[in-house]
Amino acid sequence: TFDPAIIRRDHGQGVFQQTFLQFADRMVGGARIPNGLAKMKQHAATFAAVEKKYGVPAPVLTAFWGLESDFGANFGNYKILSALATLAYDCRRPDFFRQQLLDALRIIERGDQRVDEMIGDWAGEFGGLQFTASDYLKNAVDFDGDGRRDLIHSIPDTLASGANFLVTLGWHRGEPWLQEVRVPHNLPWQETDLTITHPRSQWVAWGVRAAHGAALPSDDMPASMILPMGRHGPAFLAYRNFQAFLGWNSAMVYSTTVADFATRLAGAPAFDHSGAKTVVPLTTPQ
Repeated sequence: TFDPAIIRRDHGQGVFQQTFLQFADRMVGGARIPNGLAKMKQHAATFAAVEKKYGVPAPVLTAFWGLESDFGANFGNYKILSALATLAYDCRRPDFFRQQLLDALRIIERGDQRVDEMIGDWAGEFGGLQFTASDYLKNAVDFDGDGRRDLIHSIPDTLASGANFLVTLGWHRGEPWLQEVRVPHNLPWQETDLTITHPRSQWVAWGVRAAHGAALPSDDMPASMILPMGRHGPAFLAYRNFQAFLGWNSAMVYSTTVADFATRLAGAPAFDHSGAKTVVPLTTPQ
């Protein structure tokens, strides 16, 4: 059935008007970090098996799991087929959603899910990692061996499918993804762009240093500089694994938040808030 409320949601995605500080503090605040650490401990054996096969560490998968569905506690309350049929009929991207609708039917036809269980987000994502139907069809794996690719009820299937998806998006085993750094006032700011990479040795030569822990290695590992709130806000070096985060969700504020959340789960402290508090956010027209 056509649902006008879904079209209103599609036209009013105000979340991306928030600053990185506002979005990250809201999404990673409260109990998210302790709950994520508890989930990593509770499912340690599954995480270890997934990392052995796919090379994606537990903090990264846990960060996506936490932000996408609050570790499986909130899948959404929309009927996926109605949502996708509505968006396929009348939205900004009908061709995209027509493919999603057909792939959702293929998931049912394949026996992975039943219609009445496919409840999720207004935009058609569902399951513990809120996959689109097309991503589910292409990347879901049966990790618990029960014959179904079940990303709603099976935590092993959910985590392994997330890892498999990240590998298809270019994940490199054993490499970092994001690191908070301190930058000098005279950094060549024109070099701070995700499309520009330099070896870490060049960033070190320009005066960039690690925000926490050991000194930033002066080596050949390529990295880009991210300044999500400009030169006064927090600064991060983004490594090539960060591209997998962007492949999952192309919104920079989301991808940077989930990548930072993963570093927090891996032991890093909270990013520096001091300079960002004085930053005036851009308006939507700006």
